[in-house]
Amino acid sequence: MKSLIILVVAALLAWIGFQMFAFSVDETQKAAVFEFGKFVRVVNDPGLHFKVPFVQSVVYLEDRLLIYDIRPAPVITVDKQRLTVDSYTIWRIKDARLFVETLAGLRANAEQRLDDIVYSLLRDVLGQGDFNNALQRDFLAQVKQSAQNQVSDFGIEVVDVRIKRADLPEFNEQAVYQRMISERQQIAQKFRAEGEQEAQRIRAETDRKIQILVADANKSSEVLKGEGDAEALQIYAEAYNQDEAFFRFWRTLESYKKSLATNTTLVMSTSSDYLRLLDVLSMQAFSERRQ
Repeated sequence: MKSLIILVVAALLAWIGFQMFAFSVDETQKAAVFEFGKFVRVVNDPGLHFKVPFVQSVVYLEDRLLIYDIRPAPVITVDKQRLTVDSYTIWRIKDARLFVETLAGLRANAEQRLDDIVYSLLRDVLGQGDFNNALQRDFLAQVKQSAQNQVSDFGIEVVDVRIKRADLPEFNEQAVYQRMISERQQIAQKFRAEGEQEAQRIRAETDRKIQILVADANKSSEVLKGEGDAEALQIYAEAYNQDEAFFRFWRTLESYKKSLATNTTLVMSTSSDYLRLLDVLSMQAFSERRQ
């Protein structure tokens, strides 16, 4: 039993001695070593390290990227739109010495500075732009750079600034929706007008082409008719020259065929030359019936 007590006491003393002479650094941390309250060095490598007991002290600092949610706050744009901006900042400790000397090595102090600086920058930059600029969020690079310039003396690096949400107050939402609907309707009307104008142009172009085609067809038709009539006249002339009596006979029969095709009444003199052939044909038919 006595040996066990001695062993426990020895282990306790060893642990106390270890705590006094050594310290360990996690992979997610860095350590700032002070001697009588004066900064001595920064330990960046994880593992076991040593210090002078009662003389040196260690302050542990985060070595990871840290995210801080900035309080949602109202912002008024240049076109008088009131937005509630919910944003966050990604940052890290860049200079441990400055961080400890200016902010006492406390994360809460750093985040309070970031809250004031980033919110002020967002309010100023958004106040110089309109509502569409806030939606596009192209201004965030400018906010990040300006914030970095202001916090560099604290040993902080601003990695990024982002907006999670930029909401309109409820009493403004309906008005904005109506304006958006009106703008979309105007765009739709513009597209319809342009489409109707293009349709009219296409119809006019099509009508013009049709008129040209019809005119060309009529022209070709008249040319063909003229050529046909000329060829017919030439054929008639050749037939007339070959046998004048037969040609008159044939033409007279053609005339009878056309003029007597229906119930036609002709009032002519019996001595008319036009009826001479018809009279001969009638006498011939009468003679054939008598025989």
